[in-house]
This record gives sequence, structure tokens and C-alpha cells, in this order.
Amino acid sequence: MSADSLPDTCMNSRRRWLSTCSSGFGMLALAGLRGRRGLAAPPAQAKSVILCYMSGGVSQVDSFDPKPRLNRDHGQTMPVKVERTQFNQNGKIFGSPFAFRRYGQSGLPVSDLFPHIGGCADELAVVRSMTTSVNEHAQGNFAMHTGFPFLGHPSAGAWISYGLGSANENLPSYVVLRSGDAIAPHGGAGLFSSGFLPAQHQASTVKADGVPAVENIRPAQSTEVQRRRLDFVRHLDRQFSVDLNNTHVEAAIENYETAFRMQAAVPELCDLSGETEATLSLYGIDDAEPKKAAYGRQALLARKMVEQGVRFVELSCLTYGIGAGGAANPWDQHGELEKGHAAMARQVDQPIAGLIHDLRQRGLLDETLIVFTGEFGRTPFSQGTNGRDHNPFGFSIWLAGGGVRGGSVYGATDELGYHAVEDVCTIYDLWATVLHQLGIDHRQLTFRSGGRDYRLTDVHGHVLRQLLS
Repeated sequence: MSADSLPDTCMNSRRRWLSTCSSGFGMLALAGLRGRRGLAAPPAQAKSVILCYMSGGVSQVDSFDPKPRLNRDHGQTMPVKVERTQFNQNGKIFGSPFAFRRYGQSGLPVSDLFPHIGGCADELAVVRSMTTSVNEHAQGNFAMHTGFPFLGHPSAGAWISYGLGSANENLPSYVVLRSGDAIAPHGGAGLFSSGFLPAQHQASTVKADGVPAVENIRPAQSTEVQRRRLDFVRHLDRQFSVDLNNTHVEAAIENYETAFRMQAAVPELCDLSGETEATLSLYGIDDAEPKKAAYGRQALLARKMVEQGVRFVELSCLTYGIGAGGAANPWDQHGELEKGHAAMARQVDQPIAGLIHDLRQRGLLDETLIVFTGEFGRTPFSQGTNGRDHNPFGFSIWLAGGGVRGGSVYGATDELGYHAVEDVCTIYDLWATVLHQLGIDHRQLTFRSGGRDYRLTDVHGHVLRQLLS
């Protein structure tokens, strides 16, 4: 049966027909990629992704990659060639001001920056050999989010929304959470764009502590009046959309309908009054430090959202004053690293650990993949006297849940923590692994734009199978 032949009672638009038959464009995309070239899709271990994005660049040698030589040779000249840095105000070897401790049955070393996350060590799969091709914040943010270091490409969240479709028609499949003074990292809203994918896959920004949580979500008219107006517009668009066969028109219709349904779903979802005091305390929402409490609200909302079927949720760091980087990149400590990193870690440590514990006790961690990363790492030598410059040559990230092997380490940097030297990993490898755990072969999730088939991993990427359980 063609779209035109469906009766009005079954379909008011081709969009509704697609949604009814196959959960929308995303499921059609997934069905198509699974059938190409006779390749079987990997079994899905996870249903959702939570990205804890540490904008500005966490220092690997002060967090998850201990390097005793730095403290032993603190103040000495670097014994290897120093690559060009962002500001070229390079100093001597800079020993870490933070002690490392071993946690859990795995004995995974984590610095004193992250005692709560350290308590979750047996859930973490740490990659110590991540690299990137860029050394500047905006390019680094675009590369980490989209696989390309410039504007115009879909973000990972948009690709996942496109590949899997929506699991809850009342909520967007891709959400970016904000709270307090958190703003978008350098690159702005383009980091969360759908690029050349249909527009319904772009991120919806939700304010975790805002009223309303989404701007302009409450209509001036009654629900009944708004519904009649939407039905009228849909009626006008129906034949135009079918005749034109344009995904942008379909995306606009989809966005109108999703926005209408979100009016009821989002305020309820963002209401934490039903959470127990123990849960609020677990996330640090009752903490006297407002930045930690605000980030805790994001983390708790992330749990609620994946519980309700949101495919991809990104959390946003807040800023601190003295000792921290700029508003868009608060982990960027070119000076006073000890103060700045300690302040930022206090903000996120307990909420992220609380998220891991809460997902585990609710039986959701195995189907939720948490990714902790920034755009690059930091140098093992100082910038000035007590900061670190950008380092794209080897840095640490970690994953938890979603079928990864907890308590494990992948790859290594040299004894200075400068260059990745073992099992060198790229951003493409990271996203290939994430897609694999979601049941998607990264080589097959493509979209044709400008005469070329694009994918999140470009023409690169290998699944990091050693990380998988």
C-alpha cells in the first residue's frame, strides 16, 4: 500500500505513516544499514548513551594516568622534543599535585581529584591512549562531537537518533542538559546540530534547574486550540510533503508534533519532587556547593531521561571563578591547575559516581553507556609556573556500563604521559565502539549529502573490542 492510499484515520501525513510502521526515519535507516552488503548488525548491548563532556580538557596525568617520573623529575627540562602548543609558553616538567590511589578489586589507579568516581573503578573502562588531530578548543569540540573539526556535520547524538529512532514519541531522542551558568563549549549550538541529517535529530536543550525547562514550551492557547491549529497545518502540509518528498519538510512536521507532546512530558520529567532524599543526596543535589548541586540535577535528570527512552543525553559543566578556565571551557587551566582542576572535579565527581550507582541499582547500567571525555588532554610540562597547555597526543577518557569491561585499562602513554605509545586510539575508534554497543555497525550508518556518503567515523574507526565484556 502506498502512502497516498492510506486512509485519513490511519495517516494524517507520510511522517505519521512512517512512524507507525517503523518508528520513523531512524528505524528505516537502521533497517537499511543492517541489510547492506549482507553484513549482520552487532547485537545491541546498550539502548542509550550519556556523555559527560569535560569541556576544556582534563589533565590525564592528574586524573587517570599516573606518571611517577613527573614527580621524580619535577622542575627538570623535558628530555624529549616538545611539540608546538597552543601558546608556546612552555616550562619544565610539572609533577602532579594530586596523589593516586588504587580502587576496587581491579586496583585501578585514580587520582584524589575523583574519590567518588574512584569508588566506581570496577565499572570503568579507561582508555589512556586517546588522541586527536587538533589542538584548539572549538576544533577539538567539533572533532569529538562530530568526527570533523569544523561546523556543518551531525553530532554523535544526532547520528544515534537517526540510526536508532525514537524510543519515546513524547520526548526528543537527543537532549543536551544545562544548569546554573553552564553554556555551550566553544563551537556553540553547532556542536549539537543534526547537520545534513533530518532536522528532528538535532539536540533539544533542557535546563535542569530552569522554569520552564525548555524555552517557549508552554503555548499561549489552550491545548485544544493548539491541537486544532496543528491539525490544520498538517492537513495543508500533507500533499505538499508527499509530492515534494523532502526530508526537511518531514522533519519540520515531526518537530512540531514532538514539541506538542513535550509540553506535558518534559515538565513532569524534570520534576524531582518524587525522588527520595537518599537519591538526592546520592547525586549531591543537597550539597551546600551550588555548582555541585546543579550538576547533580543534570546527572539525575540524565538517569530519568534514559529511563524514559531518550537515546543520547549530554551533560554540561558549570564554571568556577578563580583558578578555572573560561565559561565555555572550564577545565582549561593554563595557570593555577591545582585550584582549577580541584574545583571542577568537586563539581562533577559525586554526581557522576551517583549516576553510576543509581543506574546499577535500578538495573539500567548494563543498557546505558556512559562516556567521560574532553576535547584533548594536557601537557606533562608546565605552562608558565603552575598550569598545563593543550595536549592532543595522548590523553585519557573512560566508559562505563553498556557492556564494557569494568576495571580495565586500554592503551598507554609514554613514561611522561605525553604521547600515546600503545594501542593508539582515535575519536573514530571511540564512536565506532559506542555505535557497536548500540547494535550499529559504524561502517553502515551513512547518509548521502552533496554526492558523498558520510558517516560519524568518516572513513576510519575500529571497534575497541578489548574494552568489551
